[in-house]
Amino acid sequence: MQLEEKIWFWALGIIPVIILFFFVLQIWKHKAQNRFADKKLLKRLSPNRSLFKSILKIVVLSLAFACLALAMVNPKIGTKLETVKREGVDIVFAVDVSKSMLAEDIAPNRLEKSKQLVTQIINNLASDRVGIIAYAGKAFPQLPITTDYASAKMFLNNMNTDMLSSQGTAIDEAIKLAKTYFDDEQQTNRVLIIISDGEDHGEGAVALAEEANKEGIRIFTIGVGDVKGGPIPEKRNGIILNYKKDNQGETVITRLNEETLKNIAAEAKGAYINGKNTSDVVENIREILNKMDKTEFEAKQFSEYKDQFQWFLGFGIFFLLLDIFLLERKTAWLKKLNLFNENL
Repeated sequence: MQLEEKIWFWALGIIPVIILFFFVLQIWKHKAQNRFADKKLLKRLSPNRSLFKSILKIVVLSLAFACLALAMVNPKIGTKLETVKREGVDIVFAVDVSKSMLAEDIAPNRLEKSKQLVTQIINNLASDRVGIIAYAGKAFPQLPITTDYASAKMFLNNMNTDMLSSQGTAIDEAIKLAKTYFDDEQQTNRVLIIISDGEDHGEGAVALAEEANKEGIRIFTIGVGDVKGGPIPEKRNGIILNYKKDNQGETVITRLNEETLKNIAAEAKGAYINGKNTSDVVENIREILNKMDKTEFEAKQFSEYKDQFQWFLGFGIFFLLLDIFLLERKTAWLKKLNLFNENL
C-alpha cells in the first residue's frame, strides 16, 4: 500500500476541534436553559429533545471528515507484483531493548536514540536488504530480511523495553540469531550492526563474533550512551517515579561499555562507531557499505498501484448527507430505547 499525499492526515485534526466545540456548546446550552426554566418545565416545553441524537450527529460528522481526509491522502493498493533484480548487501540490525537502554545520558534516551540511528541508516540505503532483531536477555526476531523499508521502520518504531520478559543484555544471543537470518543459497555480503550500550551479561559474544566472521558476516557495533553513565528511570505513564536501585538500596548507574563493543567488532573484521552524532554514524555506515561488493539478488515488488480515494470519498459524502437529514429530536424508536434515561 502507498499513501500519495500524507500531508492531508493533518486534516484529521479538525475532528477533536469539532468534538470540543460540541461539548462547549452543550455546556453553554445547559446553563442557558437552566436560567430560563427548571428541568420539569423544559421537559414539557421540549419533550422530544435528545442528547443521544446530538451525540450521534457529531459522531457521524466526525466520520465524514475522517473519510474525506483519507480520500485526500489517496491510499493506493498494489495490483501487479513483479520480480526485479537488485544489487546490494544484506544488513541485520540487532537493537538492544534491555532496561538499561532507558537511561537518559543521551537524549531523549538510549533506546530512542538507537531507533533514530537505525531509521536514518535505512533512509540512506538504496537497494540493500534489511532485517531487525530485538534482544535483551534473549534475542527475538522482529523482521526477516526484506527490501520493504517502510515495514522495517514500522517494526522498529514499535520496539520498547517491555517487549521481552527476559531482561539483561546478552549480545551473544543476538549474534546467534543473526546467523540464521542470512540465506546460504544466496552468497550476499552479510553485515550485522549491533546497537547497544555494551553492557553484556552473556558469555562468549567475542568468540561468537569470530565464528560469524568465518561464515562471512562482518559485525559493526554502535555504542549508545555516555561513558560517565546515568541512572535507569522507572516510569509510569511517562512520569519518572524512581530510579532503579541495587540490593543495597543504591541507585544503579549504567555506563556505555565501549571496550566490549570494540572487541566484538574487531573479531568480525568490522568497526566500532560511537552513536552520539547521528550524521557521523550514517556517513560512516554509508562509506563502509559503498566499499563492499554488491551482490545481485531477486526481489518482488509492486509495479502498479490502483487509487482507493473514491471509496473514502463516497463514504464521506454518505456520512455528510446522513448528518444533514439526521434530526436532533427523538423519534419513535428512540423513545422506546430510552437511552440515557431521557424519558424520565
